[in-house]
Amino acid sequence: MSEAYGTWKSPVSGASIASGVSLRDVQWDAAGETLVWWENREKIGVLVAQTGTDAPRDLTDPALNVSGAVGYGGGAFTVGAGSVVFATKSRLYRQSLAGGAARALTPEFGSCASPALSADGSWVAYVHSYEHVDGLAIVDAEGAHFPRKLAYGTDFVMQPVWHPAGRHIAFVAWNHPQMPWNGSELRLAELAFDGSGLPYAQDIVTLAGDTDTAIFQPAFSPDGRYLSYISDASGWGQVYLYDLDSQQHIQLTRAAAEHGTPAWAQGMRTTGWSSDSRAILTLRNERAFIRLQRCDVESGNCELVAGLDEYSEMEQINVAPKTNAIAMIASSSLIPPRVISLHGQEVLQIHRRRGAENLGADQLSAAQAITWQGDDGGLVHGLYYPPVLQDLLPAGEPPLIVNIHGGPTSQRCAGYSSEVQFFTTRGYAVLQVNHRGGTGYGKAYMNMHRGNWGVFDVSDSLAGVNYLAQAGLADGDKAVIMGGSAGGFTVLQSLVEHPGFYKAGICSYGVSNQFGLLMDTHKFEERYTYWLLGELPEAAELYRQRSPVFHADQIVDPILVFQGTDDVVVPQDQSDSIVASLKRRGIPHEYHLFEGEGHGWRQAATIETYYKAIERFLLQHVIYA
Repeated sequence: MSEAYGTWKSPVSGASIASGVSLRDVQWDAAGETLVWWENREKIGVLVAQTGTDAPRDLTDPALNVSGAVGYGGGAFTVGAGSVVFATKSRLYRQSLAGGAARALTPEFGSCASPALSADGSWVAYVHSYEHVDGLAIVDAEGAHFPRKLAYGTDFVMQPVWHPAGRHIAFVAWNHPQMPWNGSELRLAELAFDGSGLPYAQDIVTLAGDTDTAIFQPAFSPDGRYLSYISDASGWGQVYLYDLDSQQHIQLTRAAAEHGTPAWAQGMRTTGWSSDSRAILTLRNERAFIRLQRCDVESGNCELVAGLDEYSEMEQINVAPKTNAIAMIASSSLIPPRVISLHGQEVLQIHRRRGAENLGADQLSAAQAITWQGDDGGLVHGLYYPPVLQDLLPAGEPPLIVNIHGGPTSQRCAGYSSEVQFFTTRGYAVLQVNHRGGTGYGKAYMNMHRGNWGVFDVSDSLAGVNYLAQAGLADGDKAVIMGGSAGGFTVLQSLVEHPGFYKAGICSYGVSNQFGLLMDTHKFEERYTYWLLGELPEAAELYRQRSPVFHADQIVDPILVFQGTDDVVVPQDQSDSIVASLKRRGIPHEYHLFEGEGHGWRQAATIETYYKAIERFLLQHVIYA
């Protein structure tokens, strides 16, 4: 006898999801023999090293907690000259790859990220933030001198890289109110040395980008001839080359695909040079499926790299300087993230698995790229996951989880999602909505969010439910909208504007008050709403319309709310105010406030509680309602 949708016994539990580690970055040493990766174990960041086929070993002391601390983090370490340079919350350290104690390079103040070691191992350039001022700083690799300011004067800097000769540093810079994916600049600093032998920037020039053109990930070719970067000037994120001799810019890729990604964090990479400087390895994102391709610099021809067919999402690629082995973090909708390396076209090595990987492909749900029409006829993209098949299926269509990504300038790709599998193995269908205003489908698609936050994200999600219901792929009367951060805002705004359409909502640290967000969020996003809604005071009425807290009395559907007490991006009062209205009016709801958690969950106990609460809530308000 078949069991009702949503009640199936599942091998994916909150405890099993919480037990895995988070894989954040991976890099080769200069010899291409030792691979170093950064993993998070709950709230602790640790660097792990593996040489050849030897067993992996923890390289750093967990007490140091490796973590880039500028903005949303990232850019925690770099490898070179037989050592690793890494960031903690407030300083840089250097440690030998052979082991031993780490040595502090900088004083303990401010926040550090994106250390970049010069080719000769003498200097470390890095991003520093202190008292709301960001810039590029430099320190000697022995920590003998006090750090020096190198490039300041813009609101933000990101992704510093050294020319092989050690006399130039390229980096990305931008100013409020732009975000790096709206408008940023590729800058080149020429270094000189003072009488004491310390470097300083004697000249800084802008090579590409402006307030309407986004630049991502500069990288010098090993022979020093080219500076590669990604620009969306053509309408898609394409790879460009800047010839340092001729000072000419050359567009290398031309496919209608994204080769970059929104720079939400420091240290993000989608390209890497071959050791002979004849080719660039680059990730290519088409309809949320990511592949690795090799592009010949001379001819411009790009071909997919063989040996990676089972993976559909890849990130943080890094090419070994001498061996050309390609390391990355890779996954698919059926394979949890792994640290892997590809040697030639035949030898694929798995260095680290995120978790146990004890489920077969037939026990999981595979991503399907779909498109549908919005209420205005425009094309919308997303990923559909059917319930995992059982021998005897219940009658009718499955209930639907409509999952909204954060950002809102972001995208759900076809990589592994424990959350998706949590639902599909219980008999739910899942729709990951890549609504208009998100990324991955060209600049024009992303720019539809300008002034329209709370419009397309809301209407495209509703249209997606109707599309799946009409196609017989989901029960439109049992749809649940779910999201966190900007996705949480979409949940609240959808329940405000379309009461009764969704059976329930699940909101994690969602934005409820746009005025409060503008005043209280962290520096990185403190002017983001200017692009999403408009500048104040002119757009004050629009801010009020798109602030669910002012219309909370229209929320009548059951809602589950989660919030961290230490969230500096969307502070606790954003959730408190919504919950106060729900409580006052007797609307069915639960509020879970997690002590010590920030913008997302890291503690195993929190994650387990989160999923248990969701399962219980859905059974009560959706399955048995």
